Amino acid sequence: MEIILICPFKNEVSINSSFEILKLLLKKKISVSVDKDLFKKIKNIEQNIEINHYDDLNLSADFIFCIGGDGSMLKAVSFLKQNQIPILGINIGRIGFLTGIQKEKLEIGIDSLKSKNYSLVKRDLLTLNFNSKVDLEFPYALNEITVSRKNTASLISIETTIDKIKLSKYWADGLIIATPTGSTGYNLSSGGPIMLPETPSILITPIAAHNLNVRPLVVPNESIIELKVDGQGTGTEHFLTLDSKLISLPYKTKIIISKASFSVKTVQFQKNEFYNDLSEKLFWGLDKRN
Repeated sequence: MEIILICPFKNEVSINSSFEILKLLLKKKISVSVDKDLFKKIKNIEQNIEINHYDDLNLSADFIFCIGGDGSMLKAVSFLKQNQIPILGINIGRIGFLTGIQKEKLEIGIDSLKSKNYSLVKRDLLTLNFNSKVDLEFPYALNEITVSRKNTASLISIETTIDKIKLSKYWADGLIIATPTGSTGYNLSSGGPIMLPETPSILITPIAAHNLNVRPLVVPNESIIELKVDGQGTGTEHFLTLDSKLISLPYKTKIIISKASFSVKTVQFQKNEFYNDLSEKLFWGLDKRN
């Protein structure tokens, strides 16, 4: 088995965790490669450790192990790009909805990978286009694409069409266009529905809408969503966020959002693991009456 080990956020905790995981993989006689930055940091901990580093992504690898939490997994997607290597998130963070296993249980997980006792979850991404030239190196989002106000306390209006049919003009602080994977993120905090990652849908959730009749909407994942943002304040721009990447756009730029032509595959070890996550990470079922 060949593993690529990545650590998107190289702080002291994640570097030490990477070192521990690397030693476990080597103990299991697994071939491991890391990027040059992680290679240098691990060599600073133990100079004699046997480890490979790479310049480009090795497409022959069996799995990518991503160390961190949900933020690390989101960043890993831009590293993975359109390559279909399954990714296992190793959680050392807090909630970890996107991660597949806690670091403390990794040895059991490795044995499950070797015995092929796992499944893959296909996760759709969203892609972004504009009616004007905007340079984005990686115009994709695994969680959500959000438009929101900038430099103003006033509401913004977001004219929204789906498949060329006018839906609404949202008067709100912003609008979230989320994947089912992203349903447990910003979408959930804004009152949107929770969906299983495999559900073929796109979620549209307003942020602090001024009209109480406006509610989140679920549309088919083949829908083409177009947004045009305007504002009442003195600002001339609004924010647009792809997962954790923030950019500024002029008002009235047409934003076109659709399902990406590729997906990401994440590793899970338990059947219906998402339902377990709801219980464990969102504390469902902990009502005292149960």
